[in-house]
Amino acid sequence: MLIPYDALLQLPPATLDNLIKEYLFTQIEDGSFGQTDDAQLQNAINQCKQALKQGELIVEFSEEDESIAIRQKEQIIHPNSDDKEPFF
Repeated sequence: MLIPYDALLQLPPATLDNLIKEYLFTQIEDGSFGQTDDAQLQNAINQCKQALKQGELIVEFSEEDESIAIRQKEQIIHPNSDDKEPFF
């Protein structure tokens, strides 16, 4: 299930920031992100928030394993063209 951006705004700010931090940490394979200072981390969080707002990143809740994750829009399987349900 995809979580609309407006619903994310209802979360406590710290919860949304933690979700974004988890996404950011999974994007770094070499471990260099741990060397990042607070200002760089906050900048990355703000960029992710903007990408979420613009729909470049999507929040997906998996009912199967009850997990939530941020994914790039291209990673989400789009509904069939015959499916009349909206993407969000």
